Amino acid sequence: MENLSLIIPCYNEENTLEQCIQRIMELKNHNINLELIIVDDCSKDNSLNIAYNLEKRYPEVKVLKHEVNMGKGAALRTGFLSATGDYVGVQDADVEYNPIDYLKLLEPLKNGVADVVYGSRYLQPETRRILYFWHTCMNKFLTFFSNMFTDLGITDMETCYKLFKKDVIQKLAPQFKENRFGFEPEITALISENKCRVYECAISYNPRSYEEGKKIGWLDGLRAIYCILHYGAYRAPLPMHILLYFIINSLSALTNIITFSVLINYCEFLYTIIIALALAALCNYLLCIILIFKHLSRWWKGYIELLVYIACVAVVCLLDILFTSFFINCGVNNIIAKSISIGLCFCFNYLFRRFIVFK
Repeated sequence: MENLSLIIPCYNEENTLEQCIQRIMELKNHNINLELIIVDDCSKDNSLNIAYNLEKRYPEVKVLKHEVNMGKGAALRTGFLSATGDYVGVQDADVEYNPIDYLKLLEPLKNGVADVVYGSRYLQPETRRILYFWHTCMNKFLTFFSNMFTDLGITDMETCYKLFKKDVIQKLAPQFKENRFGFEPEITALISENKCRVYECAISYNPRSYEEGKKIGWLDGLRAIYCILHYGAYRAPLPMHILLYFIINSLSALTNIITFSVLINYCEFLYTIIIALALAALCNYLLCIILIFKHLSRWWKGYIELLVYIACVAVVCLLDILFTSFFINCGVNNIIAKSISIGLCFCFNYLFRRFIVFK
């Protein structure tokens, strides 16, 4: 028999928690040993009392609680570290998902071909309830955006149903930083980084409305975009690194051109170039360490990283001056000459940062 631990984050779910547990109990009829860990996230309603009553009625139920509301991600982290089953999954405390689907999710793990299995709402070949259009669009966009950085072909990154081998999730859980719904892109990025074998299974889904208690909103969507960039950008495949660096360099170039255009009428030519490049370099450095390289320096000391970075900037600065001067002397318009010079320096910038300054 398989030992399955399900982590059930709970916040103000007094209307559905008991029904959820009863539905999960049906898995016992399929030779599954259950451990149900309800993590009450400081509910304001009667959810915690209901959870304690369920703990008394069912030996499979274990209740943990947070003294302050921290969010779904924090509740899952608490539950993951307390799980004892061979396999550990996620179950919301509502009735949107059907726990029987865990029988399908378990198969790739039992067969030894997967480390993690996602339950996808969009691999559904059968009759299904129609989902909210804009909610679906947002989920699919976030999944697509996440896949660009993780290089995984997942169809439903935001799904609740994620099932892990215990050793995998308990290795990853201490690394979690997101306390709310940012858990989904964060865990997906960690799964990709750790080269986990990921499978997907089609699952059923019966969405509830916001009036019925649905909690995720558009602000969580914006947070998910941030999390995809924050946890995935510096691990992204080379094509995404180059694309991100192109965006960063475009912003730096814009800073450079605007500064140059403003100062060219007030300062000497050489000083104008140096000041414009210095501001662009600062913009470039800050965006690089925030998005792409995350301070993963090749150098042990931070100040050495900065000195090496400044040296690389100095080389690019010299190239920029030479290129810009050359094109202006050839009769090219100042702004166009500057733009061409920036384009030529792009490759040098990226190569210096990727192979000299950062890992």
